[in-house]
Amino acid sequence: MSKQQLQENLNHIEELIQEATKKRQINQSKPVKLVAVTKYTTPEMMEKLYDLGVRDFGENRNKQLLERMDHFKEQTDIVWHFIGNLQTRQVRTIINDIDYLHSLDRMRLANEIQKRATQPVKCFLQLNISKEESKTGFAVEELDSVIKQLADFDKIQIVGLMTMAPYDAQPNELKAIFNQLAYLQQQIQALNLPYAPCDELSMGMSGDFVYGIEEGATVIRVGSALFKEN
Repeated sequence: MSKQQLQENLNHIEELIQEATKKRQINQSKPVKLVAVTKYTTPEMMEKLYDLGVRDFGENRNKQLLERMDHFKEQTDIVWHFIGNLQTRQVRTIINDIDYLHSLDRMRLANEIQKRATQPVKCFLQLNISKEESKTGFAVEELDSVIKQLADFDKIQIVGLMTMAPYDAQPNELKAIFNQLAYLQQQIQALNLPYAPCDELSMGMSGDFVYGIEEGATVIRVGSALFKEN
């Protein structure tokens, strides 16, 4: 893909972000951060994105993340997001190198992060709002208990909540899922917990980020929409 095509895709996404921001259903003052999901692209394509001003990159696999962090070791202004399912045994390999973990989805993982991290890790709690068996994440009913338990974890900072909607969800269902996550985020934020400021919402991917933003997303994770050929 040419750099010009990539620029056009990026411009189109930014236009959609601006339009969706104007339609926000809640009072959300934070700007929307675009995380470029690079699971299916090359370091060379990432270099083009970097040249176009993108600084937030999201990876799903720990091995690929480490390879790309090494490739871009001179670019110290890149913000690295781990957005995939993180196996407990893999925590030690990446936890002290990433800037954000979007997929804190179970207490066993929290325990391992507490054990391996050398400084507080910015984490999103992953909730399975849609209750899909194929997806991981805490149940909504567990959230209060989880937040209370994490008070004792000084290596974890809960910066926000994350969810993934079903791939075949219709607009009304998408809005309902994202709206529920936004409501839960506001409830936690209102507690003013030092270890859980929870002022971020990571929700929305290539096919549904517009709905995520309309319901209050501050972070969207976009891959295929960035790299599609016209």
